[in-house]
Amino acid sequence: MKNVDDLISDAASLANRGVSKGEIADELNVSRETASWLVDRNKSTNWDSKSVEQKKPHDIHVDWSAIGRDSTRLTNVGNAIADIIANQHEDLSLTVGIEKAGTPLATTVAQTLDTSLAAYTPRKHQWERGDIERHDGSFSRNFASVSGRDCCIIDDTITSGTTMYETIEAINDSGGNPVAAAVLIDKQGVDSINGVPVHSLIDVLSITA
Repeated sequence: MKNVDDLISDAASLANRGVSKGEIADELNVSRETASWLVDRNKSTNWDSKSVEQKKPHDIHVDWSAIGRDSTRLTNVGNAIADIIANQHEDLSLTVGIEKAGTPLATTVAQTLDTSLAAYTPRKHQWERGDIERHDGSFSRNFASVSGRDCCIIDDTITSGTTMYETIEAINDSGGNPVAAAVLIDKQGVDSINGVPVHSLIDVLSITA
């Protein structure tokens, strides 16, 4: 099990390779605020532990690499997500995977549901600092178009819901119809985002005093 020091080390390693803070957040399954905090901790050599603790964002780290590193497990989880969607929604014609980790899951879901496959890269992958709204997400031209399609959206984790909201908006702006969203793990326990039902295999509930 990883502790905070392990996450700081992982974040530093990714940052040293030129990975943006938004991508670090994606890789470590934490919020952008947590990714910034982890990277900044490594840069600090004379920081006061009490002040740092006060600034630490509230978040939950999720490590599902035991699934992601094994194609059979990943396929089984994708089939489970597809089963949840199939029981709730009919006549879907497109599965949209959110890069990076959502796309492998979406590939299995699309195969099981017999839909076409699209891939969306969120703006957080370009985000380093400042206003994330200055950046744009994009759909890959190597996959299917969302225009005129009833879509289900697949990602690995909902941390704040911002990326899912962005993807829903991008589908609407591109002429698609987002009908459902599904994730492996939902840290927020949301029922819907921007009017789109959200389904998850695992909901994480944090109880604090």
